[in-house]
Amino acid sequence: MKSYKPLILIFITSFFVSCGDDSKNPNDVFSILIKDAKKSYKTSDVLQVSIINKKNKTLESITYSMDSENVATTNENVERSVPLSGLKMGKRAINVLIKANGKEYAVSKDFIITAIQTPKLFGYTILETYPHDIDAYTQGLEFENDTLYESTGLRKQSTLRKTNYVTGEVLQSEKLADQYFGEGLTILNDKIYQLTWQANTGFIYNLKTVEKTGTFVYGASKEGWGLCNNGATIFKSDGTEKIWTLNPNTLAEEGFIEIYTNTSKIPKVNELEWVEGKIYANIYQKDAVAIVDPETGAVEGVIDLKGLKEQVSQHSKLDVLNGIAYNGEPNILYVTGKNWDKMFKIKIVEK
Repeated sequence: MKSYKPLILIFITSFFVSCGDDSKNPNDVFSILIKDAKKSYKTSDVLQVSIINKKNKTLESITYSMDSENVATTNENVERSVPLSGLKMGKRAINVLIKANGKEYAVSKDFIITAIQTPKLFGYTILETYPHDIDAYTQGLEFENDTLYESTGLRKQSTLRKTNYVTGEVLQSEKLADQYFGEGLTILNDKIYQLTWQANTGFIYNLKTVEKTGTFVYGASKEGWGLCNNGATIFKSDGTEKIWTLNPNTLAEEGFIEIYTNTSKIPKVNELEWVEGKIYANIYQKDAVAIVDPETGAVEGVIDLKGLKEQVSQHSKLDVLNGIAYNGEPNILYVTGKNWDKMFKIKIVEK
């Protein structure tokens, strides 16, 4: 006698899979449609969005949101307008919570926002030239009054320095432990904050004595590159297109901006300086500084610093432009690089 039990079992299993519950992945049931989708958008654009109901579910409600704020709620699958005004640059997402057949489904769709305006282009004029320690692998520069503080890198060679910028004399130097690779620095509330590269550790010093008083750790930003502050918030780069905002009391990361021009992101954001309400960001391995809106991440200008490296002594250890400082003089920056024997006082001029 033949047995039909396996065939019956396969039939029953197939029936309940096809007629039973949906896949655990909400994207198998619903997806988001952006009408006339583009590679990137501006904050002046308005998205026309709807959902694709892949399983023909009975819809109860559809709620669209962006950056945790509801932008539209409906019980019909009709196109909704979602304005992008007020959003930051970079990768954003439209999120949709769908209630259907007594269940909830959450789906999202990523898109990119770039700056509206093409960045202004600036050049420079050299006003003065100062001596600089050729052995200093410069990572960060910042003035406190007329004293220049400098962070240098490389393992077994990293330091925090207090210098006379006019003569190049190192007034005081604190060496980091051999395992640390020094990075950017900033000064706030009589404290110096210094990053290290890949050790997930930053150091805190007393401004007057340059004595180390504490440490802090990073959060989602995996590396330390550059630091600056606006008197209330500390900004930190991590070698990507992101600049993180840090709480000045706890050093905890509270958010980030992403750095974009009108066409693309700016990767490898490095040394930072706060200049008259903007973040000036040195782009690693580029002779350029981006002028960034700290609220949105939009690049408003680019300073072309080509030619400066050719003004210093050429030698085997000579490396890239790195180190920008502002001392309250309008349109004036102090600029040097890794193992440069000169620092330049330059005037920024629009091309």
